[in-house]
Amino acid sequence: MVQRIVVRSFGGPEVLELEEVDLKRPGPGEVRVRHTAIGLNYIDVYLRTGLYPPADGLPFTPGFEAAGVVEEVGEGVSWLRPGQRVAYGTGPAGAYAEARVMPAAVLIPIPDDIDDRTAAAMMLKGMTARYLLKQTYAVKPGETILVHAAAGGVGLILCQWAKHLGARVLGTVGSPEKAEIARAHGCDHVILYREEDVVKRVRELTDGEGVPVVYDGVGRATFMSSLDCLKPRGLLVSFGNASGAVEAFNLGLLAQKGSLYVTRPTLFHYVASRAELEANARDVIEVVRQGAVKIEIHQTFPLARAADAHRALEARSTTGATVLMP
Repeated sequence: MVQRIVVRSFGGPEVLELEEVDLKRPGPGEVRVRHTAIGLNYIDVYLRTGLYPPADGLPFTPGFEAAGVVEEVGEGVSWLRPGQRVAYGTGPAGAYAEARVMPAAVLIPIPDDIDDRTAAAMMLKGMTARYLLKQTYAVKPGETILVHAAAGGVGLILCQWAKHLGARVLGTVGSPEKAEIARAHGCDHVILYREEDVVKRVRELTDGEGVPVVYDGVGRATFMSSLDCLKPRGLLVSFGNASGAVEAFNLGLLAQKGSLYVTRPTLFHYVASRAELEANARDVIEVVRQGAVKIEIHQTFPLARAADAHRALEARSTTGATVLMP
């Protein structure tokens, strides 16, 4: 028997229930993984509330990111072995569990010099930062970019990696404490959005030009101001909805504000093939091993307290990464 979190109805953190289940043996192409650490991400909230429908409906177990040890491999899995350390960040959902049976194709072997908690916290967020900075918009040395929620899990990685690429990083945060964290992780200029006019400050810091790209994981609350921070033909990358989904808007605004572009990407379309997944994960592992990107784990909760972890995440009281410990 193993413990896992199950969601039987959409709602607040209270719908995250702990249960015990028996696990089947892995079938062809599958492995059984014993989790050692589980990553917490905002997409888990989206599924819990029903904003994103779970692939197989209700009930379901949340979680797309974890690290662990292979316990058993199914038929046809020749590149993994029992006892091998692995991690994943693209699901399928089900990571909020002590152990699970899952497709071998999504697992990435983890080198010995990266610990389990780091591995669990770096895959989804790290691979997200990688595709955003290198593929959705290829950040170039000397460019100035804007990152919303710069002290969050993805935000801290974006700031560090963008700085590593030679960019000048502007970031928004909600408190002086978060500002210090962002500055310590590559953010050149921090804007306190509760105290300052973000658009005005971005224009001041760019001599009136605006930025070529805004990375916005906040959603509804920042969408329009993000557009106003862009230079002509700039790109708004809306990759999350922490404040709620972006509402419909008049496309003519993009012309009025400077022939702007908007995209709503997801990681899953950038790692659709095994080759793409391996290339992305390889880059994440490399920048972490180099020390160019440090994965900061600032909160840890037992798996049984997953609801408390969700409350903290939604209250924006977390910084960096949060992991659940089975």
